[in-house]
Parts: sequence; C-alpha cells; structure tokens
Amino acid sequence: MTLTEGMFGDPEIAAIMGPGARLAAMLETEAVLAEVEAGLGIIPGPAAARVAAVARGLRPDPAAIAAAAAGTGIAAQALVAALKAAAGGDEGFVHYGATSQDIEDTALVLQLGRALAVLETRLEALAARLGAVAADTKALVIPARTRFQIAAPTTFGAKIAVWRAPLARHLDRLGELRPRLLNVSLHGAAGTGAALWPQGAKVRRGVAGALGLGAPDLPWHAARDAIAELGGWLALVTGSLGKIGLDLVLLGQSEVGEVAAGTGGGSSTMPQKSNPVAAEALVTLARLNAGDLGTLHQAMVHAQERDGSALGIEWQILPQMLERTGAALRIGGNLAASLAARPERIAARLAADRGAMLAEAAGFLLAREMPRDTALGIVRQALAALAEDPGETLAGALGRLMPGRDWADLLDPARQTGEAAHMVDGATTTRPDSQGEKR
Repeated sequence: MTLTEGMFGDPEIAAIMGPGARLAAMLETEAVLAEVEAGLGIIPGPAAARVAAVARGLRPDPAAIAAAAAGTGIAAQALVAALKAAAGGDEGFVHYGATSQDIEDTALVLQLGRALAVLETRLEALAARLGAVAADTKALVIPARTRFQIAAPTTFGAKIAVWRAPLARHLDRLGELRPRLLNVSLHGAAGTGAALWPQGAKVRRGVAGALGLGAPDLPWHAARDAIAELGGWLALVTGSLGKIGLDLVLLGQSEVGEVAAGTGGGSSTMPQKSNPVAAEALVTLARLNAGDLGTLHQAMVHAQERDGSALGIEWQILPQMLERTGAALRIGGNLAASLAARPERIAARLAADRGAMLAEAAGFLLAREMPRDTALGIVRQALAALAEDPGETLAGALGRLMPGRDWADLLDPARQTGEAAHMVDGATTTRPDSQGEKR
C-alpha cells in the first residue's frame, strides 16, 4: 500500500489482477486441464475428478507462494507443488503434460479478460457521457487556443468531441486486440507439445473452450507481441485521458475559469485555492503509463523458448499499467459526470479579447474582394489599433478602415465556428473506424 493509492490506484482492477486472483485462475486452469485430459482418456477419470476438486477447493497463502517463487523463479511452480501435496495419491496426474509458464500465461489472460471487461464498461460510459455533453453544448462558443494562445472561436461541444473521438477508436482497438491476446497457453516445456503428442492440440482446444479462450497453433511463451500490444492500448487510453485532464487544468485556471469539473482539493495554507487534483491525476497516470510502455516493450526481447528476465518485466509492469488505466477511467468518469461550461466566464473572455480572435476570419472576408496580402495588411492595421486603444474592438477598427460593412455582425464569434456543430453531430452519433469512416 502507498499513501497515493487513492489518487493513482483502482481497487477493482487491483483485485482482478492481484495475487489471490492469479492463484485462483491458475488453479482453475489446472482443474480444467485435468478434466479435459480425462475426457480424452489421457489420465484416469476418477483421478482427474479428484484433482479438479482439490484444485478448486485449494486456498493457498499468497505470501507462502511468493516466498517459494523467490527460489523457483515462477509462482506457478510453487503452486503446482502445493496442489500436488494436496492431491495425495493423485499427484501424478496434476499438471499433466503442462509447463509452469503454460499455467502462468493462461491464468494471466483469464485475469486480463476480466480486467478488460471492466475497462471497456468504463470507457463506454465515459464516451457516452462526453457525447451527451458535446451534443448539449455544440453551439456554445468558446475560445480555441493553440500553443497556449487564444486563436479563433470554436464551440465547447467541438472541444469535447475531440476529447471523445479517440475513446471510440480505443473501443474499436480493444475489439481487434482481444482475439490476439486472450489465448490459452499449453504447448509444454519447450513449446512443442511433445508430452501430450499426438493429442496436444485436442487438449489445447478443450481447455481453451472450457475457459472461453482461443487456442493458437503456435506457442507464445517467447512471443510477447500481444502483451506489448495490450500495453500500447493501455497507454493510448491513459494518454487520451491525460489530454482531457491537461485541458481541464488549463481551462480551470483562476484567470480563465471557463470550465468546471469535479471538486478541487484545498490548500493547507491558501484557503482561496481549489486545486485540480483529479485532472492532474489524469496527466500523471498518462505519463506513468507512457514511460512504462517502453519498459514493457523490453519484454519482447525474449531469449529462445523462454526467458525469465523478460517475463519478470511483464510481471512487474503490466499489472500497474492496468490499474492505472482503471484509475484514469474511474477519475475521468467522475470528472465527466460534473463537467460543465461556465458561460459567464466564457462571455467575459470573449469580450476581453475585443474580437482579436476573429483576425483570421476578417482576413478571409476581405480576401474575397482583394488580394490576400492586401487583406492581411488591413487586418494588421486594425490589430495595431487594438493594441494602442484599450477601448477599441476589431470590428470598430475595421469599420473605420473599411467602412460600408456590418463588421460587428460579420465578426460575431457564433458565425465563425466553421464546421464545429456538424463535427459534434458526426462524432457523437457514430463510431469512426481507423479510416475515419462511419458505421
């Protein structure tokens, strides 16, 4: 336990990926293995029934298994020893034809399947909530900012639609990832299935079917691309949420205050402050997962048929990345539930800008009548007038430089948001695929 678990941890994902859940998944794998082998006549039915019953009833102490694994180098080996001891005279039929890594990897993907179901549900809920807010605010004008500077008008709904769009793509990516990831591991000691030949493929398919997993023809003990792909997906999700968090931090600054979400954390000595703790946590979680992704990719450099040093990287890194992703989605969901624009602060910002953010629009309006360079020169003169006179507006300055036009109407920010409202409609009613098509 750490004192920051409340910010960066997730109890539900931690429980799914924790040592108790890992041991339970390994024991279920051993039970199913015995039952499938008995069904194929590889081991005696009564012995298999007893092994399965013992496996499902065994409750080993995770601390004891961990202590033993320090010597064996893999927890499954210590667990199998405990299962054999509990099986008594049937110990010879425990773990028959499998290797420890088969049990570890199969248990891992069982855990991953459960964890990904939780993450998917949270991701869907977050995308739906953001879609609803975007639809409600698609016409609410707000300043767009590029490189930390006010740039041009957009709408709050369009800003949220940009936040939401990657989340829909991440859901698509998850559907594509699952078949490559959620596969049984059961190819034996050297990955050849020799101990169960010629029935190894039947055993593998039987165990996979009973556990709801795929049954690949080739071993993946040393081919960890699906695990690395999962790590990439986790980093993508937290990265997208980190972008939302950073935007919320910036939009909620004291001197901006255009958007509110969540409840801030207080200062120990400055009572006026409301720190954006939750939004900051999203940024932290994104950066932590981005850093750990590079480390997780080191596990792909996997020597020969099995490499304990590569596996150790996974064992240390992957559960943390999953838990951080769960935390980010939980925090993001809480922020989205209270996400709201502050129209009065937005209106004040638009007024204080005095139309400067409409400089691009003014240039294109004038360019309909004259060369663009000439048009931009006039706009620059108008902007210079704003800089000299705090009471001037871009519309007023242009009215004197280029009279005969209703510049106040032409430069109404609500008329200069381009496709923003239409983008919201498209982004929140469909789920684009990787080519940007709608389905």
